[in-house]
Amino acid sequence: EVRLEVRLEVEREYAQRLHALQLMVEKLEAEKRLARAQRFGASSEQGDYQARLFDEAEQSAREAVAEPATIDVAAHTKKKPCRVPLAASLPRVVIEHVLVSPSCACGTELTRITPVISEQVDVIPAQVFVLQHQRQRGVCRACNTAPVTAPLPPQPIPKSLASPGLLAFVGVNKFVDGLPLYRQSAGFARMNIHLPRQTLSGQVVAAGDLATPLINLMTDVLLAGNILAMDETRVQVLKEPGRAAESQSTMWVMRGGSPGREVVRFEYDVSRGKAVVARLLAGYHGYLQRDGYSGYAAVCARPEITGVGCFAHVRRKFIEALKALPEHDKPRGNRTHQGIAFITALYAIERRIADKPPDERKAIRLSEAIPILDRFKVWLDHAGVAPQGLLGKAIRYTLGEWPHLTTYCLDGRLRIDNNLVENAIRPFAVGRKNWLFSDTQQGAVASANLYTLVETARANALNPYAYLKLVFTALPKATTVEDIEALLPWNVAPGVLDEMLRVPTFTNVPVAR
Repeated sequence: EVRLEVRLEVEREYAQRLHALQLMVEKLEAEKRLARAQRFGASSEQGDYQARLFDEAEQSAREAVAEPATIDVAAHTKKKPCRVPLAASLPRVVIEHVLVSPSCACGTELTRITPVISEQVDVIPAQVFVLQHQRQRGVCRACNTAPVTAPLPPQPIPKSLASPGLLAFVGVNKFVDGLPLYRQSAGFARMNIHLPRQTLSGQVVAAGDLATPLINLMTDVLLAGNILAMDETRVQVLKEPGRAAESQSTMWVMRGGSPGREVVRFEYDVSRGKAVVARLLAGYHGYLQRDGYSGYAAVCARPEITGVGCFAHVRRKFIEALKALPEHDKPRGNRTHQGIAFITALYAIERRIADKPPDERKAIRLSEAIPILDRFKVWLDHAGVAPQGLLGKAIRYTLGEWPHLTTYCLDGRLRIDNNLVENAIRPFAVGRKNWLFSDTQQGAVASANLYTLVETARANALNPYAYLKLVFTALPKATTVEDIEALLPWNVAPGVLDEMLRVPTFTNVPVAR
């Protein structure tokens, strides 16, 4: 009997170890499939995930909440592709094509009617010209004193070749289009302009420093609102005191303000810790939308801050679990499809109410989204999947964020996800693939300031080049806070930006050698 008990105990231990190893193998195989899908597959999260929403586990969950067994999602409609008309503000060159013969075959002269018009886009590469400042000088022959010279208007970078237009051009190329400075230097060389990368880098840093007072005012507007979204991404800075060149620092991004006064703030810091979040949100009261990163937990525990979750991160984790499934499991309506179906139904509601006022959005969410969320919660509680698998991780993440994920239904101004901030980060992430790193902390701070300017301009529907040129033209002349406030995007008159885009009258001036 003792031997039998020992044998049974050994067999139980062996079965437990075998089960654990099987789970580990399944987990590693899923991670391998996910890695392959991320490397070679499509990155889009779109797809038909409605296949079969409920299995036996969902059956019991459905009985618990007495809800129908299906989720209705609005059908998608395809739009016929059409060419967008060219903007009426673009200048036009008329090319007239005459008739082959002015007369008909019968000999009658043809009467001219409305011509057939078709349009093409033509481009002239960037035109480089020189701003030659001729400062008048005068001398008094009677007093025999030193000559008097007309003052030069304040410049963005004193004693530099860089004009406001050049700084704006370089800034848009780098911070909007992700074009690194060494490629811009090569482009200038093709236009017979010698601007080495080191020179451009120094100009970018100086431009970022110049914008600091304006950035401070934008930050005040950002924190004065009561809805703020936040995210972070990595950045590498080679020359940081006391740190290896391979170390990763953090670029924090916040978006907030008020309708018509949107601010997108980039902030560089060596750390990704909660202390940085506390510093950036000092004095803030309102909603904070963020992902499930633990660094936000401390500030969301404050009574003056209400955390809001992000369903885009939840959906992404479920889709990663779907991509990691074996091919023979993907077509079936398994648990992963069921979880995605709940989220898809919530997004279908958001698409339908996107253009409605906040009060109406809130009412529709309370009547339509809350029941789906309730069923989703019951499904999560009864999913019964291994916690160490990708689906288990997605469910655990969702349950951990659940109190924050449902907050968006309580205020019609809130969004279901944090995608606006992620969209603001995207130009930075794309540019990082090209320029790879910042050389110094000063350069990283300047980049954060310039990203703030261009993304805030875009958030307020302004032309980034025209806005940067205005800032670099007017900011050196600013002497009061009111002068700087006039440069905030929502205070800029459209005609002022049109002036920044006006083509100057060129004069051929002989250059003394």
